[in-house]
Amino acid sequence: MSGTRPPVPPRDIVSHSWSRMLRLGLTADRVNKREVFAAEEVARRRCASPLRDVVDRIAEMFQATSDAATMMLVVTDADGAVLWRAGASAVRRRADELGFTEGADWTEAKVGTNAIGTALAEAAPVELLAGEHFEQGQHPWYCSAAPIHDPRTGQLLGVIDVSGPALSLHPAVGMLVEAATRLAEAELWRSHQQRLDALRQLAEPLLAGSSEPALVVDDNGWVAHRAGVAVGDRIAAPRAGQAIAVPGLGAWLPERLADGWLVRPAGRGRTVLLDLDLSGPPVLRASTGDTSWCRGITRRHAEILSLLHAAGPAGLTAAALSRSLFGDPDHLVTARAEVSRLRRLLGAVVDTRPYRLAEGVRLTIRPGR
Repeated sequence: MSGTRPPVPPRDIVSHSWSRMLRLGLTADRVNKREVFAAEEVARRRCASPLRDVVDRIAEMFQATSDAATMMLVVTDADGAVLWRAGASAVRRRADELGFTEGADWTEAKVGTNAIGTALAEAAPVELLAGEHFEQGQHPWYCSAAPIHDPRTGQLLGVIDVSGPALSLHPAVGMLVEAATRLAEAELWRSHQQRLDALRQLAEPLLAGSSEPALVVDDNGWVAHRAGVAVGDRIAAPRAGQAIAVPGLGAWLPERLADGWLVRPAGRGRTVLLDLDLSGPPVLRASTGDTSWCRGITRRHAEILSLLHAAGPAGLTAAALSRSLFGDPDHLVTARAEVSRLRRLLGAVVDTRPYRLAEGVRLTIRPGR
């Protein structure tokens, strides 16, 4: 950036980010203009975020560390807006001078290369030290951040970050961030299981004595109760009036039931036939027996289906899928999240461990140009 060659080349992740910053027109020698959301908007985003139920547990774990007095914990939403901070008041005051406050937009486009914004851009954990930050005002800092996903849907919920003065960096900070991310996702999963238990207790008396096979699922297709049928832990997310293709079982129709869905057989046929049309924007058609549906899917999901089709019954590990999608095995979290979103759309059409097309699914691909 100064026109001279650095004594040590920057890491690839830093070099790529700096290039993005230069293309955006950000400046390195001063603080770029900050954007801070109003208190009312911060409150609205906190209320809407599933992380509101786990942020206190994360903060407790952070405060229990011996180095908490020299660090600051930050939790953002998926847009990179800072929603919660915790840590030593001296560190928070220094962060205030940088505009690193509640409500601040901490994406790369606003504040340059930083662990939060770069973790969002790279969809992967990021650690940055001192001069690896783009803005010179952030050079006295280190930061370590990791994206956090909803374990039910794979949706990106936000980023957990630990920051502090560069000279106080402890080598275990990265492990602390990883542990906080795992804790948050485990707490979200525990709450999910509690909701499934409540839905199961509601459904069991309603289905008692019935000989008809049925499933009770939540809004994301997670199975709370099975009656007369063996099926995996998840089907496609139900939509009113739209049949669901369940491999090996055929087409099933959902009906609203309190906070979930009652799903029952709709017709004959057990094999699920999928037709992926890539001649334009990806379109997936599914049919089983006398029931069919058609919907658009993302290019990423079309790519995953194509890769699994090519892999055959052997399937792909998460690392192999990451390598095929991103060119390296380091985007495991993102690869898993993409498959989770695909399973929310299609249900058990995709099996896991390894990732592969489920038994009873036949996929045909019509390639485009």
